[in-house]
Amino acid sequence: MTRTTHRWAARRLRQARFAQAGRALRTRVSAVRATAAAGMTTAEYAVGTLAAVAFAAVLLAVVKSGPVKSALASVITSALGVGS
Repeated sequence: MTRTTHRWAARRLRQARFAQAGRALRTRVSAVRATAAAGMTTAEYAVGTLAAVAFAAVLLAVVKSGPVKSALASVITSALGVGS
């Protein structure tokens, strides 16, 4: 084996090792990104659910207040035609 052939073979071997390591790294990075994205989605759903519950609590408090309750009762009574 000549010196040039030896250098060429060694270079090809290094390139193959780097390519294999690069593929392994890309596979690992994509797996980590998929896992991280799933966690973010879960966190976003949790925050959205908490916001919806807080909004429902505020809306319930407003609807149960005296003036709103009587206004809703009068609207429903007039819509049904009961009491006139």
